[in-house]
Amino acid sequence: MHKQKGHILAIDRNEDVLFALKVVLQAHVEIFKTESNLINIEALLNSETFDVILLDINLCSDLTKGNERFPYLKKILQLDPTIVVLLITPYADIKKSMLCVDAGAKDFILKPWQNEKVLATVLSAVELSRLRNEVRDLKEKQQGLYRLIDKPFSELIGESKAMQNVISTIDEVALSDEHVLVVGENGTGKELLARTIHKKSTRKNEAFVYINLNTISPDQVEDELFGHAKVDKPGRIELADKGTLFIDEINKLPAPLQGKLLSILQFGQSARLANNKPKYIDIRLMCTSSIPLKDIAKNKEPVSNLINQLNFVEIVLPPLRQRIEDLPLLADYFLNIFSRKYKKVAKLSKGALNKLLKYRWPDNVHELRLVLQKAVIFSENQILSEDHFQLSPPSSSEDNFEINTSNLEDLERYMIEKVLHQNQGNISKAAVQLGLTRTSLYRRIEKYGL
Repeated sequence: MHKQKGHILAIDRNEDVLFALKVVLQAHVEIFKTESNLINIEALLNSETFDVILLDINLCSDLTKGNERFPYLKKILQLDPTIVVLLITPYADIKKSMLCVDAGAKDFILKPWQNEKVLATVLSAVELSRLRNEVRDLKEKQQGLYRLIDKPFSELIGESKAMQNVISTIDEVALSDEHVLVVGENGTGKELLARTIHKKSTRKNEAFVYINLNTISPDQVEDELFGHAKVDKPGRIELADKGTLFIDEINKLPAPLQGKLLSILQFGQSARLANNKPKYIDIRLMCTSSIPLKDIAKNKEPVSNLINQLNFVEIVLPPLRQRIEDLPLLADYFLNIFSRKYKKVAKLSKGALNKLLKYRWPDNVHELRLVLQKAVIFSENQILSEDHFQLSPPSSSEDNFEINTSNLEDLERYMIEKVLHQNQGNISKAAVQLGLTRTSLYRRIEKYGL
């Protein structure tokens, strides 16, 4: 029989109750222990880790002094907030059980119980404990990462005017708690920008929860975002409570879910699927889009109502070709990282640097990082020359093409066809590069039969 990786502790003065629980649960979990003496609980919790505690309702409020309620329940949750506490209670004590739930217990099991119901409740609690631990581990790893990279703008490198404007905006926005829309081409560093804002915000010690809508099928998005009650699965929104939710490609959010997300952000309540009981949620939303705010509003994009209602702050990350003066700085930054990683010394020759400066970088900083990494891996020299960089030439020269016609429509058709080819038919990206709205670009595509 497959055992779920659960560590269970049952606490009850009645040895018969403990034995009955052992018969039901021991075969289904990894560790099952019992305890009948409250005096031993603190030492037991300090020496071992449990996922779920089954606690007799009478012990929950035992030895209450003055107005203090449920001291043992509170003590258990103070020792380990990820433990899921289930109360063992007779029907007559349901009112007291509900008060304990308000004080932090997850649920209660009525005596006499049905074995199948007890097993299902406990295994569900084990899964909840596992998810709580994952969230805790995520926060700890995130805080550890921040301590390692806590240098000014270590993720966003640049001294160009364009990047200094971005960095200045980050400082202004970080502490405001406003929702943020990051606009830019692929590879410009939109996620890094969002993480930088989170790290500088008042939410920096809470979770930064990421979801990329390009990697999730439309029929799974709702379950991933909002969670599901039947399997006790929290969604990304719930996991981001008190922290930041980062949605990559917000324009891919299905229309029916946009209103639901808007309601959660406006009223601060969210409910999992198959559950009508709302939970208070406090999140800061950050999103990415390849379409600027003005074009979203002008073209009445599907997400325009969501974005307009939330009054997003827009931050535009320029492509690398528009801040090419930052390339030497970026190259030094990446080469230092790869030199340490691969235990090599790697510097650019003057010719190599000139070659990199002349390239158009269609995939931006992401492409630069990969190109430099490859060069360091395969080079046996300390100085990287032009030959170490095999850059794909553009389909036609963007800067020096000859104009063979004075007909403006022919020129327009040529440019649209070329930019569509460069962006592999992606209308949104091509529109941004051409300085057109998507609607305008569609009209021209139809006009020229492209």
